[in-house]
Amino acid sequence: MVKLLTTLLQLDGFQVIHEARGAEVLGIIRAQRPDAVLMDVHLSDADGIDLLRQVRADAAIGGTPIIIASGEDVRYQCEEAGANGFILKPYSPDQLTEALKKAIV
Repeated sequence: MVKLLTTLLQLDGFQVIHEARGAEVLGIIRAQRPDAVLMDVHLSDADGIDLLRQVRADAAIGGTPIIIASGEDVRYQCEEAGANGFILKPYSPDQLTEALKKAIV
């Protein structure tokens, strides 16, 4: 799924700089300073909402736009934790692109 999303985003003009496991996210955001982050709630080795809170608590990277995706409707919890957007799975490529563009503005 990650490879498909990467391809779709690249076709839409986005540069995908890295795919990461949960434990790597904070370090990559600090090092790469991305324009936006797309992150799932359920990661293999971490909780996306917890990672979002950690990003928001870090003064150096706290302003990074983050879109959270999930198959469960946890929009409220994500917004409370500081997400710039939430996408409920399954979503279309257009919904993803729109959410990312809206977060980056």
